[in-house]
Amino acid sequence: MTVFYSDRYTIPLPDGHRFPMEKYRLLRLALLREGVLRDSELAEPALATRDQLLLAHSAAYIDSICNGTASPDVIRRIGFPWSQGLVARSLATVGGAISAAETALRDGVSGNLAGGTHHALRNAGEGYCVFNDLAVAALWLLEKQSVSRVAIVDLDVHQGNGNSDILGGRNDVFIFSMHGAKNYPFRKVASTVDIDLADGTGDAEFLAILQTVLPRVFEFKPDLVLYQAGVDPLKEDTLGRLALSHQGLMERDRMVLSECKRHGVPVSLALGGGYAKPIDLTVEAHVGTYRVVKEIF
Repeated sequence: MTVFYSDRYTIPLPDGHRFPMEKYRLLRLALLREGVLRDSELAEPALATRDQLLLAHSAAYIDSICNGTASPDVIRRIGFPWSQGLVARSLATVGGAISAAETALRDGVSGNLAGGTHHALRNAGEGYCVFNDLAVAALWLLEKQSVSRVAIVDLDVHQGNGNSDILGGRNDVFIFSMHGAKNYPFRKVASTVDIDLADGTGDAEFLAILQTVLPRVFEFKPDLVLYQAGVDPLKEDTLGRLALSHQGLMERDRMVLSECKRHGVPVSLALGGGYAKPIDLTVEAHVGTYRVVKEIF
């Protein structure tokens, strides 16, 4: 199995910043330490190109980020201070998503130890998302005619408004988002299928709903599934408001990945959100996702 990772995914942030930037490095170390991945299974992604980004974002927005001229309001909405490191991180994240998607088509499964930046809109970033890696990867493969139909399964606790802003209305993309009803973003953009969950939803209810709705993804007959496997539905997550256990998250992943394999549909994983305190709980949950990947594939 090939999984994409870059040291560029981790950049310095001001003291007290609420985003757990260290989780990327900690996840890589945990996956290797626990033998879930071997060092030979990790690969450095290429940086996304401007032409690739233009498939999903406006030229004015891309250039304002890459050359550092974005307004303070634009940067505030993203939630990270601008730096050359942020630009490199954003390009590497999208590059990792493209690489993982292409590798999944070849090998059946792949992943990127970052990404799932589903709040980035066509003309703006928000919610710690600069460029939308899922949208760019989907459009890149469709543009190249590597695939004819792509499905996004987005099980992060936050609705993927950026995915729907960029890809909504296309008949070659199916977007399924299952998320907290009262959680960010407060202005949601309709997906193909949206499932709004009440605060405190736990394992049994979450998994029962997922089992009911997931077949609709495969009725679409996608050539590729992009799986946003955010672990912020975890009970201990500080931004989640749901109540899934580690076992519940692994069963969620098992359900999605088993269906991909059963239907013969390649799947590429994006990391998605996770904001537990201590952050070790988030890292453990992400490791659990890759344990399930290895179990199934």
